Amino acid sequence: MKAILFFISFGFLFCTNSTSSSSSKSLKVDTVRNYDAFHQEALAYCKENDFNESCYFLIDMSVHSGKNRFFIYDFTTKTITDKKLVTHGSCDQFEENPDKWEKAAFDERVNRHCSMKGKYKIGKRDYSSWGIKVKYWLHGLEPTNQTAVERVVVLHSWSAVKNKEVYPKYSPLSWGCPAVSDDFMLALDERLQQIPKPVLFWIIE
Repeated sequence: MKAILFFISFGFLFCTNSTSSSSSKSLKVDTVRNYDAFHQEALAYCKENDFNESCYFLIDMSVHSGKNRFFIYDFTTKTITDKKLVTHGSCDQFEENPDKWEKAAFDERVNRHCSMKGKYKIGKRDYSSWGIKVKYWLHGLEPTNQTAVERVVVLHSWSAVKNKEVYPKYSPLSWGCPAVSDDFMLALDERLQQIPKPVLFWIIE
């Protein structure tokens, strides 16, 4: 009987991440961030700047790197149509960064190896020595990421990045590039080649 009760309780916990009313312990529940305000701002930006209005790419660097934090948002259906892992920069040059695995740090300086937040325009498709050998240039649109081209911070794939969540493990660290899995990059590359207008790429924290 105890075994049956344990099984039922465990199943309930797994599905809902909550406890029964008789439990005296409280569990930490991961809340899903509401991105509605970002989606609205992104669409307005795309309309004002003649960007693609079918979708945009959003990266939330506040999410653990072992969890999906690269989102493709469809403006028409108002839904996230895909989400995958993405790296952040080690940010360990010029000074130590003991928290580099746990959280992304931001700095636009050259050779700092940090991520850079803000809006980008996805630019030219080009050859990469990494992953599937394809990269897309990222053009920073804000003071926080204006050195993207100079730093060669580009969208590319890396075989070390998994195509599914690895939490509680971390994704590998980059030198600032938002690198994704080879499989995901294949899908992104196919999509981007079919879109005539620039696509908005936005990194937030």
